[in-house]
Amino acid sequence: MGTYTYPTFPYRAPADLMAGAPQRKPLVIIGAGPVGLAAAIDARLQGLDVLLFDEEDSVSFGSRAVCYAKRALEILDRLGVGDTIVDKGVSWNVGRTFLREEEVYRFNLVPDAGHKRPGMINLQQYHLEEALVHRATELGADLRWKYKVVGVMPLDGGARVSVETPDGNFNIDADWLIVADGARSNVRRQLGLDIEGHVFKDRFLIADVVMKADFPAERWFWFDPPFHPNQSVLLHKQSDNVWRIDFQLGWDADPEEEKKPEKIIPRVKAMLGDDREFELEWASIYTFQCRRMKNFRHGRLLFVGDAAHQVSPFGARGANSGFQDTDDLLWKLALVIKGQAPEALLDSYDADRTYAADENIRNSTRSTDFITPKSAVSKLFRNAALELARTQPFARKLVNSGRLSVPAFLVHSALNTPDADTFDGNMVPGAPMDDAPVRVAGQDAWLLDQLGHRFVLLAFVDDPGQLEPALRAQATALAAGPVPVETVLVTPHGGSAVGFTVLQDPGGLFAQRYDARPGTTYLVRPDQHVAARWRRADLAAVRAALARATGQGITSAAAQAEAVAA
Repeated sequence: MGTYTYPTFPYRAPADLMAGAPQRKPLVIIGAGPVGLAAAIDARLQGLDVLLFDEEDSVSFGSRAVCYAKRALEILDRLGVGDTIVDKGVSWNVGRTFLREEEVYRFNLVPDAGHKRPGMINLQQYHLEEALVHRATELGADLRWKYKVVGVMPLDGGARVSVETPDGNFNIDADWLIVADGARSNVRRQLGLDIEGHVFKDRFLIADVVMKADFPAERWFWFDPPFHPNQSVLLHKQSDNVWRIDFQLGWDADPEEEKKPEKIIPRVKAMLGDDREFELEWASIYTFQCRRMKNFRHGRLLFVGDAAHQVSPFGARGANSGFQDTDDLLWKLALVIKGQAPEALLDSYDADRTYAADENIRNSTRSTDFITPKSAVSKLFRNAALELARTQPFARKLVNSGRLSVPAFLVHSALNTPDADTFDGNMVPGAPMDDAPVRVAGQDAWLLDQLGHRFVLLAFVDDPGQLEPALRAQATALAAGPVPVETVLVTPHGGSAVGFTVLQDPGGLFAQRYDARPGTTYLVRPDQHVAARWRRADLAAVRAALARATGQGITSAAAQAEAVAA
């Protein structure tokens, strides 16, 4: 049934890993979902050897995660799969919310022009995973299918991983272990690690149906529609004429009964009308939770994605936040493995991504409380807001059918250098960078495509052909440092400078979004976040900010614990 042929990835016998076991590897990843695969790709792009284990030999079954936000698409661009995903997916920016049959709220995710990527695309998770597998394989990641991790034992300076395969069992040691084995993480459970939060007492039916429909590529959400009274329904278009429908069922619904086709098909017919032909491709019943581990770093074990945190699906915060986990983690881990930064840098992964998880959980919980009120008073407020939203603009801001995923601004990160100068706009230290159209060597391009994988100093200059000798000397010194920094020039007028990449800002959007004028300089992290900015930077200031951004001033959690104990 359906439109997609699930691939089978080749199994390789473990003889090479069994020889002289336990062997030791620098980096092992557990789990080949989207987040584990993104980690493997990023590791290879950072020049790290990586070994990944997954107990299956195909992609995930069913559409599962389907909505990928603009920031996730920019990360996928950096990983080399953005075009594949966007070309295959369904782009959309507009969301509409209805009370019964009347629209009460509408939003547009990208109201301003000058961004490479749309606000959101919809794409079945199996398509995304297949593209990520091909990219990881292309880059030389060692992907092992039908390798089931059955045990993990932390060691001094690493972890021992016990693996079962069709050709025998073995142990392998890892200097570093990334745990990406999902919401039901066996590793987390086996180690008895905490996960805190709450489960919402409601049930939802996901139905993927194949049909040809002329509905626009928008997110439609209904409260109390006539075809499903007293509950909510969500509709999304995916690729290959597959439409995702979420029906709220209530806590008392029987999961086994509700996922039977004879129960699902009448619900879909009531929504679409008896005359529309469709095919049921996949269905699932879910409850949801908003929980996270207290810490994402446990020594040499680093938890990412759903293994570390879970949120309700309203707002598309699951996979999107998982990509941001790996985006934050891998450049830091690469610097530590290469001896260019202290291990304490990885404590900033824990601090920054738990902060982001709390933000996601807070927003997801608010959406869920609105969609599934927990008391009569809450339901009265929700219904009043919906009724008022029909005619009162102020009430439309109260309608919450899922505030959609946006990246965390890591404004409290220990890696940021606080501003010493005055700036307008949103590009504060810790901010994920806004994109902007640029021209490079006479060709149209995008700002974010020029960044990533390394530290960059963006210097806004009026005439790149007339550079100050001090800027040239600074660029040479930074390029030769223990953590190299590449200086890239941005100019409103074009031109060139020997030894520099020059980005022209033809429409002035870079200058506008970054409040840039001649002399303005930004230090950009490998994950395209702002580390520091100045109206005029000198070498000492940049070096100090770079030291801070690479964890030179962080006291490790272990050292802090030892100090407290003493």
